Amino acid sequence: MIKLVATDIDGTILGGSFQFSKAVISCVNKLTQQGVKVVLVTGRMHEAALKLAKELGLTTPIVSYQGGLIKTQDGQTLYERTLDPERAKEVIKWAKENNNHINLYMDDVLYVENDNIAIKRYTGERYIPYKVCSFDGLTIEHVNKILAIDFNDAQKVTSWVNYLSKRMPELYIVKSTPYFCEISNSEAKKSCAVEFLQNYWGLKKEEILTIGDQNNDIELLKAGGVSVAMGNATDELKKYADYVTDSVDNDGFVKAIEKYCF
Repeated sequence: MIKLVATDIDGTILGGSFQFSKAVISCVNKLTQQGVKVVLVTGRMHEAALKLAKELGLTTPIVSYQGGLIKTQDGQTLYERTLDPERAKEVIKWAKENNNHINLYMDDVLYVENDNIAIKRYTGERYIPYKVCSFDGLTIEHVNKILAIDFNDAQKVTSWVNYLSKRMPELYIVKSTPYFCEISNSEAKKSCAVEFLQNYWGLKKEEILTIGDQNNDIELLKAGGVSVAMGNATDELKKYADYVTDSVDNDGFVKAIEKYCF
């Protein structure tokens, strides 16, 4: 019996319209009414995910920053893994030298150096506030993650992942969309967060269903007793799934839940 559904957000329960379908909202409500815990597990910052959790009527803790932070909705931190400050400075230096746009997240605040098209597109789709300032004037500490973005060249983003992974193998570096390169603590993985919640609630792995769509969800799927990939998932992610459901636009999440939970 499934007692915990750990779900990614973007591309899994939230499509390109950035609106939850009525079927997804109804499905989540039915799960909670039956006593199943539904937890959002996302690369987004906590503040951005919190808004969505409330839209879905959830009261469970939120996993943000790829698993780097688990926080209750009233602000209690249950689990946190941040980037080493010196490593964060190295990434910032690399980005400046190569003129790459990065989002810097510290203490759940988003900082950028340039108010450019990349940040406007990123935050405009997600309704996230941000601060524009020189990183040189910031004390680099408590870094939740760094996100490098290039909306025009997915191959360049892949090259960033490959380069930074070789240069800093002790970090967790992964693509979360074709255009996003996520740089985090090695224990800021979705698997680490789900395993924490499994122990926190005294659950068995077989009582957990995990579902996602991108390569950063590989770790999420590994943590589930039942692992589901969306129909729109990457080919790599599908290799780790027990079941491949329909796409996000066809309410694949709902269909997977009906198969395994209802």
